[in-house]
Amino acid sequence: MKHYWFIFCKTELLLQLTPDGHYNIPYREQPPVEIKEWTTVHEVDVPFHLTHDDIPTSVKSFRIDTPVIDLPGYEMCGLRASFDKIPRHLYLIAGKCQEIIYWDSNTKYCGVCGAPMRLHTNISKRCTECGKEVWPQLATAIIVLIRRKSETGRREDEQVLLVHANNFRSNYYGLVAGFVETGETLEEAVCREVSEEVGLQITNIRYFASQPWPYPCGLMVGFYADYVSGEIHLQRSELGGGGWYTRDTLPHIPGKMSIARQLIDNWTDNM
Repeated sequence: MKHYWFIFCKTELLLQLTPDGHYNIPYREQPPVEIKEWTTVHEVDVPFHLTHDDIPTSVKSFRIDTPVIDLPGYEMCGLRASFDKIPRHLYLIAGKCQEIIYWDSNTKYCGVCGAPMRLHTNISKRCTECGKEVWPQLATAIIVLIRRKSETGRREDEQVLLVHANNFRSNYYGLVAGFVETGETLEEAVCREVSEEVGLQITNIRYFASQPWPYPCGLMVGFYADYVSGEIHLQRSELGGGGWYTRDTLPHIPGKMSIARQLIDNWTDNM
């Protein structure tokens, strides 16, 4: 039986170069690299929304210690960069595989008694001594597009708040975002993050969409909100720049893979 083999070295994914010059995930009975006797091979359930006739349901994933550099027809690629190389459904499955491997590597021992943990199901572990069970944990974060309507009422004069986070790897400007804290709702997290990061007051918070974000184990929840009052005061420990932009003056913005880009594109095209 053939399987999709999602093989990772840290955050790099092994891709197969096809004869027509495209990339794919290795699909074969055995993986293209050796499985060590100590390697954990994960049986990964395909996300429910991707289970249809043209997607094989057998997915296996494991981690290797050194990158593959001398195997003809194969190359390593960062998970983020693979978005532009492999079909979208395979990128989404790769993200889940990466999250499972990250979870496995960070739950080797029981947090209660310190004994070794063992896989119990595809997405759970059980302590070999006290029986405590654990499952993969998601770090939930919000991201929000704040728009400021123009005094003229003209659509072309409406503005959106864009910021450059200190941890961005390039010079693009994105949206205010942050992790949800214990004891608060998603909407409360939106208000708090906006207040902390840019010092603004907002209203009319409304849900847009959500996105798995396997870097390393996140769920991004996207919102729109309307500006009420305040001047921009950047939280310099988090942000290196920020300002208001119209549709015609947008700076370099995030790539198509991110929910930030989806929020911006929807505002640009449909709002």
